[in-house]
Amino acid sequence: MTELRTLRNYIDGEFRAAADGRTTEVVNPVTGQAYATAPLSGADDVDAAMAAAAAAFPGWRDTTPSDRQKALLRIADAIEARAAEIVAVESENTGKPIGLTTTEEIPPMVDQIRFFAGAARMLEGRSAGEYMEGMTSMVRREPVGVCAQVAPWNYPMMMAVWKFAPAIAAGNTVVLKPSDTTPASTVLLAEILGEHLPKGVFNVVCGDRDTGRLMVEHPVPAMASITGSVRAGMEVAGSAAKDLKRVHLELGGKAPVVVFEDVDIPRAVEDIAVAGFFNAGQDCTAATRVLVHESIHAEFTAALAKAAADTKTGRPDDEDVLYGPLNNARQLDQVSGFIERIPAHARIETGGHRVGEQGYFYAPTVVSGLRQDDEMIQREIFGPVITVQSFTDEEQAVTWANGVDYALASSVWTKDHARAMRMSKRLDFGCVWINTHIPLVAEMPHGGFKQSGYGKDLSGYGFEDYTRIKHVMTSLD
Repeated sequence: MTELRTLRNYIDGEFRAAADGRTTEVVNPVTGQAYATAPLSGADDVDAAMAAAAAAFPGWRDTTPSDRQKALLRIADAIEARAAEIVAVESENTGKPIGLTTTEEIPPMVDQIRFFAGAARMLEGRSAGEYMEGMTSMVRREPVGVCAQVAPWNYPMMMAVWKFAPAIAAGNTVVLKPSDTTPASTVLLAEILGEHLPKGVFNVVCGDRDTGRLMVEHPVPAMASITGSVRAGMEVAGSAAKDLKRVHLELGGKAPVVVFEDVDIPRAVEDIAVAGFFNAGQDCTAATRVLVHESIHAEFTAALAKAAADTKTGRPDDEDVLYGPLNNARQLDQVSGFIERIPAHARIETGGHRVGEQGYFYAPTVVSGLRQDDEMIQREIFGPVITVQSFTDEEQAVTWANGVDYALASSVWTKDHARAMRMSKRLDFGCVWINTHIPLVAEMPHGGFKQSGYGKDLSGYGFEDYTRIKHVMTSLD
């Protein structure tokens, strides 16, 4: 047997095992075999990380925005320089294609860190002034304190960036927990950040749901931030309410893709297929719920099924694949379960099965004939499965698009500008794309409504979420 690699927590500038020595195995989803162990952290580990972050906070809070900017810029440069190493670790941990991960994740990550480096020096507020005779008022923007952050397994390294970059830029200190299935790239990022930040500013605690629960319930953090499932978000919100911590939640999605009769069908199909199957559909914003006007439904569905059948999944080193395996055995069971429970009135146009006997690969799948109240329409599948519904008019399209508990992202496909504007107003989602789906930029906010959570990632709005506002009034006498 190959000896398993050992991953460790990063606390107060040092790599260390869990205090009680417990570990959990980390599995390569391409093979289904363990390749590393990671700490299964408990209360002592969380206490140590929180103490380190709390001790580091006053010094980091009092650094100038310029100094924080310089540190983040050095981190961005280091990630760029070590891109091949980072991608190799991420690919082993997630099974993602090496080529696509290199081109589609590293550049945005680096750009996002550099954006928040600049944002550190651009906090805006009301001008100081006299709003009461004899008194001058001003507003201070301050960091909130220690931030407990929990990242997901679908984009481990990028979501770690979305967590730590705005928090650290604003002057906070961080305790970050990666998913128990994907800790490897976060531990590597800790090594990189540790070379450019004072000890205690950034800490990584590996572990499971209980570890995350201990972090959120801990008395030290002023804020808890999680990207994950609706269930996890509800638990975090409930736990944080006990001592009124701030909560930042980016949860599930069920993005409607509304396609009207005037679209260029081949182009729309090509773009939607990529947006639905990229990263094996393991994306809260994935284009997985397509609503097509009845006049083109048959043609569009046939074209989408062909595009799906032509989409390839496979090993990370295969340059022809769009996506790799599902992340873990539980996720494979979840996606398979949706297909096994498919109602009799629905039809699998293509796919609907596991690929190979090793690893967690699943075929690109298109399902038609579903009704609005069916499970596959209402619940997040989080896999390479695209559903197709047929609508009759704009009113029905809006009703069905909004008729789910999620409200993260959506898209409208039409050549009619007025219709696109009407739809963008009426769609109840945090993001509406028009004639595209899934692009994100650092300057624009990402976040949803309803059970997709609250708070924003990216943009100046995301940066402000990691600050608090203080009114200062002074007498002129």
